[in-house]
Amino acid sequence: MSVEVPIIILLLAIPIYFFFGWILKKYKIGNKKNQAFIAIIPTIIFSPLIYIAIIFFWIFSISYYPNKDFNQSIWKSNIEARYEMSKDIIDSNLLIGKTNKEVVDLLGSDFYTHDDNHISYDLGFVPGLFNIDPDFLDIYFENAKVARVEQHGG
Repeated sequence: MSVEVPIIILLLAIPIYFFFGWILKKYKIGNKKNQAFIAIIPTIIFSPLIYIAIIFFWIFSISYYPNKDFNQSIWKSNIEARYEMSKDIIDSNLLIGKTNKEVVDLLGSDFYTHDDNHISYDLGFVPGLFNIDPDFLDIYFENAKVARVEQHGG
């Protein structure tokens, strides 16, 4: 455990201690002599819990991204924000049954060809804790029509 963690917990503990001291005085719990000692108990319990809650909030906030409806002009002009529309493309089955030409007309010609039955579009970097590679929208064809659409990390 690094030195920063106990220091951060201690910095959290100071206002928590004074908060619980104030609560004890306001509701007249204990007497003036033992209120200081009683306030230590919830401080010891709540300081690490609040520290853990802050860490979870931070992880959630850097991993969150909005899901937007597909918009062709934004898709073609902003490659780095395509990941926001990928869920809509997949969930709405927007591409299912379309030919390769129809997909290119809709999404553009900046795709990667894996073989005759598989192309991928760059979605940009999806926000995440350890996400250092871009994601891709994989489009699979069967009998010259889109059969399946998936998203995967790079």
